[in-house]
Amino acid sequence: MTRVLFLDEAELELSEAVAHYENIYSGLGLDFEREVKENVCRISETPELWPLRDDETRRFSTKRFPYQIVYSIHEDAIWIVAVAHHKRFPGYWKDRL
Repeated sequence: MTRVLFLDEAELELSEAVAHYENIYSGLGLDFEREVKENVCRISETPELWPLRDDETRRFSTKRFPYQIVYSIHEDAIWIVAVAHHKRFPGYWKDRL
């Protein structure tokens, strides 16, 4: 299992999305957080399973929520670059690379 690090911006995005879903329905934000964390575990076990993009990132889409986990593989760890909504401002996170 490869070590996983969240960029500060990605951690903030996750927290904001959890709060957003909690405001919609109690427990929904926790469901979102649980799904993201389970998916991050899957990524850490087999990081190269998802295709490499031209920008050197890989993306894992959540099943229940319209979000993707954008990550890159480095020598010592996997970096979570963004927890990005599918439709909101595509590619806004590219300056983090």
